[in-house]
Amino acid sequence: MDCQATWSLTATPCDSALVVEFAGPPAVSTSSFTCAAKQLQPDQKQGLAIQVLAGIATVSELAREHEVSRKFVYHQVHTAQQALQQAFDPPSPRDDVLFYLPVTKDWLRQLVLALVLICHSSYRGVVELLGDLFDYSISLGTVHKIVRSAVPQAQWINQQYDLSAVGIGTHDEIFQGSDPVLVGVDTASTFCYLLSWEEHRDAVTWGIRLLELVDRGFAPQAIVADGGSGLRAGQKLALSDLPCRGDHFHLIREFESATGCLERRAYQAIDACEQRQHEQRRQERRGKPLHSPALRLRYARAACDPAIKLFDDVSLLLDWLRNDILAVAGPSYDQRCVLYDFVVAELQSRVELCPAQLQPIHRLLKNGREEFLAFAKEIDGNLDRLAGEFHCSPELLRGVLQMLSRDQCDSQRYQEEAVLRPQLRGRFFEVCEAVDQVRTKTVRASSLVENFNSRLRGYFFLRRHLGADYLALLQFFLNHRRFLRSECPERVGRSPAEVLTGVPHPHWLTLLGFTRFQRA
Repeated sequence: MDCQATWSLTATPCDSALVVEFAGPPAVSTSSFTCAAKQLQPDQKQGLAIQVLAGIATVSELAREHEVSRKFVYHQVHTAQQALQQAFDPPSPRDDVLFYLPVTKDWLRQLVLALVLICHSSYRGVVELLGDLFDYSISLGTVHKIVRSAVPQAQWINQQYDLSAVGIGTHDEIFQGSDPVLVGVDTASTFCYLLSWEEHRDAVTWGIRLLELVDRGFAPQAIVADGGSGLRAGQKLALSDLPCRGDHFHLIREFESATGCLERRAYQAIDACEQRQHEQRRQERRGKPLHSPALRLRYARAACDPAIKLFDDVSLLLDWLRNDILAVAGPSYDQRCVLYDFVVAELQSRVELCPAQLQPIHRLLKNGREEFLAFAKEIDGNLDRLAGEFHCSPELLRGVLQMLSRDQCDSQRYQEEAVLRPQLRGRFFEVCEAVDQVRTKTVRASSLVENFNSRLRGYFFLRRHLGADYLALLQFFLNHRRFLRSECPERVGRSPAEVLTGVPHPHWLTLLGFTRFQRA
């Protein structure tokens, strides 16, 4: 019978040593060969290295004792030397490892969402970053799929909020191309309760969206909005009893724009007069007739003086309107109405001097007195309520409001304080705190929704088309991202949702179902 022996060459993963195995005749062999090096435990391998480094035994003696090769023993010694060198070498400032990050698919999905939402990165920017810094290849479709997968959870969370806590809302419209997006923001918390992409912005569309909000408890004290016809008509259809206050932001901006045009017009008239004067002087030096230059100079002066006077008058009316009539600290509502009518009448008498600029402002002021001065009624009501609580006159509290509205560096503030302290005596600080709350909670403009729109612009310019899914994700993120800084101390370190409800919530990534990385 022929007996055929076989040889095999294998590498053991435990010690990286090559082991040559001899397999005898299959019929005769009853057991397989066992590698001695493979049976050694980690502490035994460590002991081999320590004995050689300490000089207790030689490599040959240890190899014979444990039935392993000398190469295997040298390998353990080399591993131990590397570990000792790494432990005692001084750390390099550039190569110092701060911490180790386990990069998993779940973590990569979080990174993609954070790049898109926090860093305003485009999809192609995400692909490029992962390829350059992580040596990880990802397609545009995968990035889109990751972002799209977070939408259902975001939409569900958006619909769970009770909107009864919204005090005063601000509404506006923002456009992406020709597509309108309806926006609604709470003034106290900056919580966005409406972010809807629509095909139209008419009264019916606004009315339907507002009725949907009413089903979720939406019942604010008032709405502040600009002069959008569809916006205001939709509110009358859905919430006829809800007042819609005028927006001072757009009013003052349009008034300032008209005043700026009158200022440029006045400077042009002044430049024309100076040019005619230089022309007349040249004619005098050359000894030529002065009839024509003098006539042109007379016409230029005739146009210059009225232009300067018109600018001065309109600028003064703007200052009265902005700093006295529409200011938080000011006279009572009845007195404001008298002053408001005076400004409108004075402006009307000058409309014919520059109708292109003054006619729209006059029409806006004439038709919107009740809306623009609605905040003054609220202030009067709050001061009357505080007067009953502190047993003092409303005019005294109005003086406190005037004092608190002045700058800390204004010397007149402390002069007024010296007069008010004796009248209020021990209640001075308590009254000041109550009146200051009235001052800070008074809403006169839709500046917050304009600020919110400016934040949306950073996301809109990256996309040609907006959809309901994308806007739902943006609404969720902006409502649950915590403020790092704010002029209002109560917002710092809190999200708009936390400010609105008063209840803390987990991180927005945790709300979407992710497990955030935390260093050990």
